[in-house]
Amino acid sequence: MAIKNTSLTTIASPIYVSSGNSAVTTVHLCNYSASAVQANVYLAPSTANVANTTTAIYANVTISAYNTLIIYQEKFMLANGDTIYANVSTNSAVTATVSSLGF
Repeated sequence: MAIKNTSLTTIASPIYVSSGNSAVTTVHLCNYSASAVQANVYLAPSTANVANTTTAIYANVTISAYNTLIIYQEKFMLANGDTIYANVSTNSAVTATVSSLGF
């Protein structure tokens, strides 16, 4: 199992890039600020590799102050180069933590 932490900004950036085949078991978006923020999460295949409305899986989800959005119900089975992107409405207010398994 691997854990990766990324501080999010207003620009959609990779929070996980699959190296070979992998499964993402959970994604945590932790808002450690005193204000609510909006978050977006994108899942892009290696052939597209862009964060836009066609790859969005969560759009403008509000994370209240000092709260965490946890994505765990569905496991993402990813191929080499598939990428999860995220961004938020306020810089340096949210940390993304991704847990994954290679197979």
